[in-house]
Amino acid sequence: MKKEEILAEASRIISRDRNLSHGDAYKNHADIAEYWNIFLDDKLKPFTAITSDEVATMMALLKMARTKLGAVSKDTYVDMAAYSAIAGEIKFKEKE
Repeated sequence: MKKEEILAEASRIISRDRNLSHGDAYKNHADIAEYWNIFLDDKLKPFTAITSDEVATMMALLKMARTKLGAVSKDTYVDMAAYSAIAGEIKFKEKE
């Protein structure tokens, strides 16, 4: 799979399919941040709350960690690209 195909597939997923299955990316990642913050609050002191864009970044890191397993699918790389794009969109949306 070529890099252009990976990015095109990631674009297709975050532009259409993802919203149908997961809802609005900002809202979804804000909800995940809230749950992770509740969970991590007791684990890490002092604790600085995780933001929604950091959730997307950490999801990309999760996908990156899976590449170390060796037998990964093309979806792993598509997901990494998609999460990176979501992180950037949320980060710059929050600044507006």
